[in-house]
Amino acid sequence: MHTDAVHQTQFVLLNESTTPVLSRLSYHAAEPFAVTVAFRTERGRWIEWTFARDLLVTGLDDPSGLGDVRVRPDLSEDEAMLTLEIESPDGYASFELEREDIQTFLDSSYELVPLGEESESFDVDALIEEISNV
Repeated sequence: MHTDAVHQTQFVLLNESTTPVLSRLSYHAAEPFAVTVAFRTERGRWIEWTFARDLLVTGLDDPSGLGDVRVRPDLSEDEAMLTLEIESPDGYASFELEREDIQTFLDSSYELVPLGEESESFDVDALIEEISNV
């Protein structure tokens, strides 16, 4: 069976809390440049952020991101962890993610769309149609 999406669910720590938060990473071949991270709230709803897959790729080894989403290995005290920072006008949150889990997720996404070949999988016409039908 072939799929065009990769999903990974894991518990992460929010803002150095001891209570884990359920999170979900998703990658869809139809959106080859992007990944989505979602966090489950107390009420069972999911809050989603979509950002460039390259942020995770670079963030494995070096600080990555200048805007609302940043991935930084250097903020975690444990080398096995990465810090994902998310900022909006409504607030700021930082999450600790296991580096091995992120690498496994990225490796699975590379099987769908190899790194560097995103442009070949991107449907510009579909994007234009979606935008113009708003």
